[in-house]
Amino acid sequence: MPNTKSAKKQVRVNQRKQLRNKSIRSQNKTLVRKAEELVFSGRVKEAEGGVTAAVRSLDKAAEKGVIHPNNAARRKSRLMKKLNQAKAEPAAE
Repeated sequence: MPNTKSAKKQVRVNQRKQLRNKSIRSQNKTLVRKAEELVFSGRVKEAEGGVTAAVRSLDKAAEKGVIHPNNAARRKSRLMKKLNQAKAEPAAE
């Protein structure tokens, strides 16, 4: 339990940040999930748009400090890898 005035203020600030971070994280997860669903369904053209939106959202979250930049880079890399594999499959068949 905070005792000093500054500690009480910090609790309020942290609660505001937590709400902001929670919504941004949730949005990131949703966009990445939708992009993956498009990739796995075989709709490559639509998936490219979904991946672009997800990558942009991850970059913004990393820039704002919501997630670590390496975390964003790892997620983007995995997503791009899945997209590139989906693009390569029709050519291989």
